[in-house]
Amino acid sequence: MRLVIAITGASGVIYGIRALEILKKLQVETHLILSEWGEKTIRIETDRTGDYARSLASKVYEDTNMAAPVSSGSFKMDGMAIVPCSMRTLASIANGLDDTLISRAGSVCIKEGRKVVIVPREAPLSKIHLENMSKLAGIHNIIIMPAMPGFYHRPQTMDDLINHVVGKILDQFGIDHGLFRRWGESFGKMA
Repeated sequence: MRLVIAITGASGVIYGIRALEILKKLQVETHLILSEWGEKTIRIETDRTGDYARSLASKVYEDTNMAAPVSSGSFKMDGMAIVPCSMRTLASIANGLDDTLISRAGSVCIKEGRKVVIVPREAPLSKIHLENMSKLAGIHNIIIMPAMPGFYHRPQTMDDLINHVVGKILDQFGIDHGLFRRWGESFGKMA
């Protein structure tokens, strides 16, 4: 499996980092696009760095590199997760601007019929945000998955909450992970 993972400057960059950590453990090929503000937000919100996030990926592209392989429909991939997704990036994809590599790769996935999981992280949401999400949600291969952890698995730590959201993202690509207890199941092996 080959996935594009994009990390933008929205709050919640730990979700993107954890996704990369788990995907690396599971030996999934990842192509990371880390925006300038994604890297800054990693420094603000975590004790990690952009270099750490890059070290987890199979390949890394600058968000300004519009000639990167992921900008073309001829590049074979199984899908893309934008985690977290800023409202700017969401608006760019919803309106076909293709002004960054992240939004271009998202647009490529849309036109090629590949799954795109968008994890918006903003609160509260304005009508403009909701309209952009609604526009994208109407496309069959787009999944809008706000970073809203569940509590039915009785989380005990912050990691439990993070793992729940990341596990739900990986579920969309059919990736077995063991990151949280599913409804009606006992705890299984953790990835």
